[in-house]
Amino acid sequence: MPPKRANESNDVEKKEKKVKKDDFSSDAKTKDGNPWNLKVVSWNVDGLRAWLKKDGLSVFELEDPDIVCLQEIKCSNAKMPDEVKNMKGYKSYFMPAKQDGYSGVALFSKLEPINVTYGIGDETHDDEGRCIIAEYEKFFMVTTYVPNAGRKLVTLDKRMDWDPKFRQCLKDLDAKKPVIMCGDLNVSHKEIDLANPKGNKKNAGFTQEERDGFTELLDAGFVDSFRHLYPDKTGQYTFWTYMGNCRAKNVGWRLDYYVLSERIIPNLCDNVIRTSLYGSDHCPITLLMHFD
Repeated sequence: MPPKRANESNDVEKKEKKVKKDDFSSDAKTKDGNPWNLKVVSWNVDGLRAWLKKDGLSVFELEDPDIVCLQEIKCSNAKMPDEVKNMKGYKSYFMPAKQDGYSGVALFSKLEPINVTYGIGDETHDDEGRCIIAEYEKFFMVTTYVPNAGRKLVTLDKRMDWDPKFRQCLKDLDAKKPVIMCGDLNVSHKEIDLANPKGNKKNAGFTQEERDGFTELLDAGFVDSFRHLYPDKTGQYTFWTYMGNCRAKNVGWRLDYYVLSERIIPNLCDNVIRTSLYGSDHCPITLLMHFD
């Protein structure tokens, strides 16, 4: 077979890129038949600098999202890579933890928000870089990295302190305009949301206390958008430990969510778990909404 001419190779590369991008296209609509016009991507990157080395930024090209929310960036402002600080086409907002290499969240937005606030108004939790709130014309966008109860539940008390404070923060926002909240919530709510529920009832992420906290959030006027759309769909996970080849075996947990104010559920088009994307021990999740 003769070698390809240079322009033929370029054509192949363009075609491959187009196929990749088309894999992330969607014709999802609301129940009333309105097509989506807002796309949000949320991803726990388990260390932003490591994620960059694993081609994490490709999600911007593949998804072409309006808003991107990252959790567990583990990077101080002083060490923030230039390609992230100066993301082309996006306004960038960061809330790192005071402790370098720990926690932290980021938000990127094509449209400049009306206002951006950092934290929930609690110094202990806010020092850990756990929440960014961006206000838009028709909704609040909240990205969060919820405290992990820890191995042997050593930080369950911290988690139990966080839950009611964060819930009240969301309720206060919801009183002004609807809320879209996303992030790593560090809980699998129901047995359907993890591969091994029986073996994890006393482990972080599936204790009764954490699950009850999530139930209380939903009871306060919010909806788990994925389970609203797919109440009985099994094997749907967003996190897999690196040990034991768990991702290949799909032995995982659904820890990442889009939680919406009840009154904007009619605007919901789809919630997609992007298991084909690697770069972290979590995969990204994508929300499609319609707003007039």
